[in-house]
Amino acid sequence: MKFFDIRDRVLLAALLPVTMVAFLLSAVFLLGRVGDLDEAHSQRARSLARQVASASEYGMFSGNTGNLQAVAAGALREQDVRSVVIRNVEGDVLAQAGKTGYARLPMLGGSESEWSDDTTHYDILVQPVVATPVRLGDVFDRSVRAGMAASPVLGHVVIEMSRQTVVSRERDMLMVGLAVTLGGLLFGGFLAVRIGQGVIAPIMRVSDVIERLGRGELSARGEVRSDDPLRDLQQGLNQMAERLEQGRDVLEQRVAMATLELREKKEEAETATLAKSRFLAAASHDLRQPTHALGMFVARLAQLPHDAETRHLIAHLEASVRAMQDLLDALLDISRLDADTVKANPRPFPMAELLEPLRRGMMPVAMEKGLRLRVRPSQAWVMSDPILLSRILLNLVSNALSYTYKGGVLVACRTRPDGKHLSIEVWDTGIGIAPEHQQDIFKEFFQIANPERDRNKGLGLGLNIVERTAKLLACPLRLRSIPGRGTRFSIEVPLAQHGHRQAELAPLEAMPAEELKGLQVLVIEDDSASAQALSGLLESWGCTVVAVEDLQGALSAVLAAFDPHVILSDYRLRNGENGVDALHDLRRALGRPVPACLMSGDTDPALMQACRDAGLPLLHKPVRPAKLRTLLRRLELAGDTQGT
Repeated sequence: MKFFDIRDRVLLAALLPVTMVAFLLSAVFLLGRVGDLDEAHSQRARSLARQVASASEYGMFSGNTGNLQAVAAGALREQDVRSVVIRNVEGDVLAQAGKTGYARLPMLGGSESEWSDDTTHYDILVQPVVATPVRLGDVFDRSVRAGMAASPVLGHVVIEMSRQTVVSRERDMLMVGLAVTLGGLLFGGFLAVRIGQGVIAPIMRVSDVIERLGRGELSARGEVRSDDPLRDLQQGLNQMAERLEQGRDVLEQRVAMATLELREKKEEAETATLAKSRFLAAASHDLRQPTHALGMFVARLAQLPHDAETRHLIAHLEASVRAMQDLLDALLDISRLDADTVKANPRPFPMAELLEPLRRGMMPVAMEKGLRLRVRPSQAWVMSDPILLSRILLNLVSNALSYTYKGGVLVACRTRPDGKHLSIEVWDTGIGIAPEHQQDIFKEFFQIANPERDRNKGLGLGLNIVERTAKLLACPLRLRSIPGRGTRFSIEVPLAQHGHRQAELAPLEAMPAEELKGLQVLVIEDDSASAQALSGLLESWGCTVVAVEDLQGALSAVLAAFDPHVILSDYRLRNGENGVDALHDLRRALGRPVPACLMSGDTDPALMQACRDAGLPLLHKPVRPAKLRTLLRRLELAGDTQGT
């Protein structure tokens, strides 16, 4: 609802002057008339009092109370007279007519007086009665005038008069004044409305057109009348609306053309992206296959006896393979985060479960660079995903060691003031990060001090993975750095409630060096180089290995009395087969759920989901020998548990 629109304002502008003039004239008229009535009432009362005093002089002088009573009774017959009392000079009542309403009188003096009784709302007049001597001498003689002025007071006349008539007449005049004022307002309002219609109607027509244009009705036009005072404005508004409508039509045509072009570009981009994805998937698979085989061959080669120079070359070869594996693993993490296939599985666990493996794993790197790595133990329990949180800490510590050349790195935990979160902090004494680069370091492949892209300084993916994983865990990540002095990364993790804490699992006892000796492993791999490299590495660990290319070969090996303890299968097999179906058929043929693992160079999210649905662990090629060895231990333990 609109208040004080154009109609109200025009009407107010017309009525306000009329109202003010009407009220001012009425007020002046009423105040003047009320004053005249009050003055006339007072004069009449004083005149009556003087007349009664004059008429009472003889009776008071002669002591004729009958005469005085007649005078009082005659005065009582006057309008508005309530009571008349004639008193002598001592204050005694000589004559009285009517009933008095006052309780007491003030001191009676030698002059006339008048006052109003606030209790009864009556006017009380006191008029002295004086003797008037008559002399035959010169009336202009000073002695005569002096004697007259000094005439003695014989008594007083007290008259009580009502103001009812005056009040009634004042009320009548007020009602007449209000009636005249209201009549003037009604007449003025009528004129204002009639006059305002001639002013408001053209404005409202213009306002209606503007409102329709504001709603997007660019076809709206206003009627142009010859007698319209806003005729020029209406014509200009119509012309503006016409130009807007033409401009809208032109703009819609341009938008339609631009939309068509964007749709074509979008389709081209989607086609290119799809082609790129297919190319990258094929390239990734084809690249991971030989890299996987190379890693297996190098690991097997390192186990053989060599002279010092050959061992030195093998060490460099292992470093190169490890660098390729790090790059492929980082790209795999990025692709998983991009595909939104990484899901957080929070659970309560002790921080010691992460900190001690972190210290053991990163200590050789620190010692190689001559740095000191300190990991302060913590008894805190947190509620988070231990795998993702471990990946964050591993990347942060690795990044700190990469850009620290003297001093060391500290990993510490402290409880936040709110008592509900644990701040895990990684401090280093490295080169620091300038303020202008503190946002860029979280971008992919961004490195401050590595323009030559030295792989020994990292790949520029670690902090990007850290930031995206922290967002996935909903844990705030903070950075504070001073160039030349060092950097501190901190991540806040919710503390686990005491009721959610579980007993910490006892660590697995270290297995002997030949823990895999005698383990029968069935390898299904269609790539001959990868199969040969994997078989050689497994045999060097003491395993009994049978390598086949497809499901038919695996079934033939089983029928030939080979009873595998563990099955390692590639996902892509010959003739359109896949490892998930092959493992299912093999387990059915063996009649038991043999522990198994899939290996693949594919990073397709659908493959990861299929492995999760089938309950199969998935190793992405290139597989690190240490990771493969750890997995085989777990699969062997799982098989022993099922057997018992």
